[in-house]
Amino acid sequence: MITKDGVRLSYRDSGGDGVPLVMLHGWGQTQEMFRHQLAGLAPGRRVVTVDLRGHGRSEKPHHGYRIARLANDVRELADHLGLDAFDALGWSMGASVWWSFADQYGTGRIRRLVLVDQPAAVAAVPWTATAEQRESGAVFDVAGLLELCAALAGPDGAQVREGFVRSMFSGDTDPGVLAFVLDEIRATPAYAGVPLLFDHCAQDWRDVLGRIDVPALVLGCEGSHIDPASQRYIAERIPGARLHVFPKSVASSHFPFLENPDAFNAVVEKFLS
Repeated sequence: MITKDGVRLSYRDSGGDGVPLVMLHGWGQTQEMFRHQLAGLAPGRRVVTVDLRGHGRSEKPHHGYRIARLANDVRELADHLGLDAFDALGWSMGASVWWSFADQYGTGRIRRLVLVDQPAAVAAVPWTATAEQRESGAVFDVAGLLELCAALAGPDGAQVREGFVRSMFSGDTDPGVLAFVLDEIRATPAYAGVPLLFDHCAQDWRDVLGRIDVPALVLGCEGSHIDPASQRYIAERIPGARLHVFPKSVASSHFPFLENPDAFNAVVEKFLS
């Protein structure tokens, strides 16, 4: 598929009947993150995954690295596939893309929404009270975000990126899972990843949460670098949302769908069904 601004996107569509499930990956990652969902969920439903621009096998132009542009890319993909109604799942930055989608285009095409391990506001901006920063799950202050982006764009960017990924795991990390994640993130060049990370982290989606008017499931992980309290915050502000937090014994990272796909798939399937 080619977007209206000329960018070729790589996607997979399992086909089949029923309500499609469109799954969006996180920053620097790829649709391969959902390889176990394509195998575990697709037999019973149509599953669509995509490499967002600048990621995986999609084109990597020198423009468009903003969450709003990614949301528009997803809208164009849905149009291309003729998806008038679908379930939506976003993990990490993918959740932000869905919030942007809902903010710009509404929720009329979304039947159910699954949000996986993403704070409503990543950067603690100075005009937000300390308690609000903590509740919304801020990971960086502004200075820390600028420092990380500068380091990722610098000569030691590859090592910085690896350290950033490793910080998303706790406990006894499965070396195979870690190696897979580190390998996939190499597909995103710094000229794409750095401005996108900055734009992603600078967004504050708290004002969107109360306007999500479709059934929603919020998933957190005790072993992630994202505080599960931030997922509780989101679930409390989306009307009628459900919350499920995976304990460390089930998933000890930001990647529950890779670590324990059976448990992840079971929770998602129960909600969507």
